[in-house]
Amino acid sequence: MTEQPPTIHAGDALAVELPEFTPKATSSDGVLEASVTLWESPDGAVEAGVWECTPGTFTAFRDGYDEVAHIVSGKATVVAADGNTCELEAGSTLVTPAGWRGTWTVHESVRKTYVIRTV
Repeated sequence: MTEQPPTIHAGDALAVELPEFTPKATSSDGVLEASVTLWESPDGAVEAGVWECTPGTFTAFRDGYDEVAHIVSGKATVVAADGNTCELEAGSTLVTPAGWRGTWTVHESVRKTYVIRTV
């Protein structure tokens, strides 16, 4: 196995520049989103980055990947398909395993850092 040099991204996740916001495909009310990948494993199975979205509601599906997210700004309510509800705000950590389904209602634009692992 060839060893890769470490990738270091220093700085505040709030200051990371994102590309232009685009419509979120699973939104019924015009949510916009943008994200940037900060690192990806050589095999493409693990990715880390920053994501942000505007207020509104959208559905989410974790088909084929696990995600761990840390909320750095904003507020949202996440309701899983089984009814489990989670209130998110800056400092919250959200874990959604492969197969998870639910709905996000974003009250204030949310920015998160994330790590996803393809399964």
